[in-house]
Parts: sequence; C-alpha cells; structure tokens
Amino acid sequence: MIERAGGRGVSVARQVLLLQITVLALLVGVGATLAVVHERDNSDDQIRRQVRSIAETLALSDATASALSSPDPTAILQPQTERIRVATGVDFIVVMAPDRTRYTHTNPELIGQPFTGNIDRALDGETTTETYAGSLGPSIRSVTPVHGSDGAVVGLVSAGVTRERISRQFAQSVPTILAVAGGGLVLALLSSLLVNRRLRRQTLGLAAEELRTMYEHHDAVLHSIGEGLVVIGHAGGKDERVDVVNDEARRLLDLGDGPVPLSAVPTQWRTDAVSSTKDQVHLTDKRVLLVNRHPVTWSGGHIGTVVTIRDHTELQNVLGELDSVRSFAESLRSQAHESANRLHSIITMVELGRYDEAVTFATDELQVSQELIDRLMNAVHEPALAALLLGKLSEATERGVELSVTDDTALGPVPSLDARELVTLVGNLVDNAIDAARASDAPWVEVTVMEEDSMLVVAVADSGPGMTPEALDTAKRRGYSTKSGSRGLGLALVSQVVSRHGGTLTTEPALGSMLLVRIPIHNSSAHSSSARPDDEQR
Repeated sequence: MIERAGGRGVSVARQVLLLQITVLALLVGVGATLAVVHERDNSDDQIRRQVRSIAETLALSDATASALSSPDPTAILQPQTERIRVATGVDFIVVMAPDRTRYTHTNPELIGQPFTGNIDRALDGETTTETYAGSLGPSIRSVTPVHGSDGAVVGLVSAGVTRERISRQFAQSVPTILAVAGGGLVLALLSSLLVNRRLRRQTLGLAAEELRTMYEHHDAVLHSIGEGLVVIGHAGGKDERVDVVNDEARRLLDLGDGPVPLSAVPTQWRTDAVSSTKDQVHLTDKRVLLVNRHPVTWSGGHIGTVVTIRDHTELQNVLGELDSVRSFAESLRSQAHESANRLHSIITMVELGRYDEAVTFATDELQVSQELIDRLMNAVHEPALAALLLGKLSEATERGVELSVTDDTALGPVPSLDARELVTLVGNLVDNAIDAARASDAPWVEVTVMEEDSMLVVAVADSGPGMTPEALDTAKRRGYSTKSGSRGLGLALVSQVVSRHGGTLTTEPALGSMLLVRIPIHNSSAHSSSARPDDEQR
C-alpha cells in the first residue's frame, strides 16, 4: 500500500482544479461582458433602423404632404402621429416645417416651438440618423424630408427613441445573458470536477513536491538495487502494460533498451495478478531466477503488480551438484549395506566349511560389479557423469526399478558442456524416467549416453506411459511436473541446458516412452569410444 506523507501542500489535482475555475470564471466573465456590449450595440442598431423606417414611411405618405399644405397641419397630423407613436413604441414623432416649427409632438406644449437638432442634410433631401440631446433628453432620432408634388421640401418628419427607453429595454435582456453565462459556468465547473476526479485518481492525490520527490527516489532506487524489478500497470479495464523495468531486470531477462512490450514478460507473471507469490522459480534459457510478485493497491483498488527477480543460477548449479553427490553417497551407503550382508553370508559359509561355495559367491558378485564399474569408467570420460550413472543404478534398484546402461554408451571429452551441465542433463532425465517407470507393473529404465556425428546424444527410455510432444512442451515450462510430489523443475532444467547449447529435446513416441537430447559437441576430434588409460582411472 502506498503511504502519503503529510504536510506536502496542495495536490496536483486540486491545483489544476483551482486554475481551471479561475480561467473559466475569467472566460465566462469576459464572454458575458462582450455579450452585453454586443447586445447594446445590436439594440442601438435596431432602434436606428426602426426610427428611420417610421420617419421615411410617414414622410412618403401623401396624407402628410397634403396636411402640411392645409391651414392647420397640427389638427390633422397630431392625432395620426400619436397613434403611430403608441403603436410603434417610439418616444416621439415630430412633423415640422422647413423652418423647424413643430406641428406635432408628444408634449403638446412644445408644438409651435422650434425643433432642436440637425436638419441641414434633411433639407438637402437626405435622411439622417443621429444621437442628440433634445427636449426629452438624449435620444436616437432620424430626420427625413417631406416632398411636395413639385418635388420641393415642404416639411420634415423626425422619429426618435430616448436613451432612457433603450436602457430599460436593454436591462430586460441582461438577466437572460447572465443566466446563460451562469449556466455555462456551472457546466464548466462540473466538467472540471470530473476532470479533477480523474486526475486525482491518476496522480494518487499527491502534491507536486511529492511527485517530484517520488520520481527522484524512484529513479535512484531503480539504479541502485541489486534485484531485478518489473512493474506491470493495470489501466482500469484496459490491457496491462509494462510500466517499469530496471537495468538488472533487463539483464536477467535479456531485454533490450527502450519500451518493453507486455509480451516480453512471462505469461505466469501476468495471470492471477491480485495474489502474491514468494520465491517462485522461473527458468530462462541461461538462468534460474527466483521471482516474488506483489499486487499494489490504492484506495481499495488494484493499480498494478510489482515483480522482483533474483539470480539463483550459481546456487542452483551447486544444489544440483550437491544432489548428485548426495545421491552417490546414498548409493555407496546402500552398497556398503549390501556388502555387509554378503560378507556375513561368506563368513557363515566358511564357518560351515563350505569353502568352494563361499569363494564362488564372493567372486561372482565382485566380478559383476567390477565389470560394470570398469565399463563405465572406460567408456565415459567425465568422472562425475560416470559416478552419477553408478549412483543412479543403486538408487533405481532400491526403488524397485531395473536401470540399465546400454553397451553402446561411450562418451569422450565434451568441451562445450562442463561437468555441472552433464550432471544436470543426465541426472534429471534419469530421475524423471525412474519416477515415470514406477507407474508400470515391471518398471525399467534404459540409458544411453554417446557421441554421434559430433553430437552429444542422451537417450532415456522407460516403461512409463510416455509423453506427447504437446506434453513435453508444457513440461519444459517452469513449475510443471507429472509427479504428485510436484518437484517440477527436472525437464525445465534439462531444457535450459539444451537451449543454451543450441540442442534439441524431443520425445520419441514410436519407440515407446523415450526422451532424446542432441547437443552439438564442437570438438575437432572424434571420441566415440575413447577410453582413458587405467592409470588415469585409478
């Protein structure tokens, strides 16, 4: 479980959240301000279009020009302009003479007084729109000429809306703008909270200082520890990935530089990732490794698996030699026990006066044992291998299995394999054969070790049920065993030696139950049946 140090400041996720909220608030505020300004400009443009349209419509009416020619224009035009003003929502409609005299106005008291505003361009026949502070206060107004039948300007029409009314209309739209901006800000904040939640989960709620310190420690530890380290991450429903591989792990697993694909990690390390394993043996082509696997959790969830690797190749080799020596010592103990029994029998025969039978009994047993020893010591150049075969003969006899070494067994020097590898290779094949043969009614094992066409050939046949090629492939993997005791490393160790030297390990179902190993010897001279002089053997 990862422990978080206290007092390290605000987490990265919270810092990002605060920054997001600040930026979003600024953006929404600026956006709302721009929207208000834009709405105000739109409102002014709309009012300009409205008052211009009203003024031009009224000026183009024949009734307006006719009323201006009448003796009392006010009596005709005042009621009409007021109806139009109320219907259109403008603040004033003024019909005036070319000399600025008002004929109509919202305030009747101002009728007959001069119009305040610019009319020069209107007198020239143009329509003008402007903002001007008139009798009702600042307003947006439009002034347009009224032409008589002869085309001369007989009057002017002005329509306008005060700034006060425009401000009231604009103020009614501001709450809508603010409501939209507020809704957008709320949605943005909710999105930021979701992002913050995901970021907090991904950064484990750590502060920036904690992440920096963790990275520095992480990098220092990876380069300093003597064990291999592999971290397999789990991305919440997605495929696993290899997140970390230190230098020692790359060396032990023969991994190159750069990212490591998940396929490069042994399958058994990725299965059942939520359970721990300790000191599990794993074999590569060159090494024997001890593997520890531990799941990593955070806030009750599984976030990855840490695998540590130690190299036990040399220790395994020494243990293999020790096992062979122990087996040989056990064989000597068994032979000593049998020799004591035979010696008692011989002494009893002598005491009974049956001298000829005693001599025959003693020499027959000695001759058989000595012939076997002489044959193996002459045929096999490596003393450790010869001793191993002799020890296995006695061990098989004790376990009720008839073990025989074929007459064509003969092996000279093997430069490409040392004594440890020969003992590992032959010893594990024979052990597995003895275990398999005991399942039959008449158990037997036959061993052949020879050199053929510059190849080391080891053939071990037994009376057991045999193995299919598929079963052999499975047996080559770490931890597999066909035995109830589940020692499970024999054939895997054999496969390791074979692969290391470019050889082959096959099963021969056509010949019954047989495993066949062929390894190149790489020796310039043939030693198919080389024998050492007697003085070297003794």
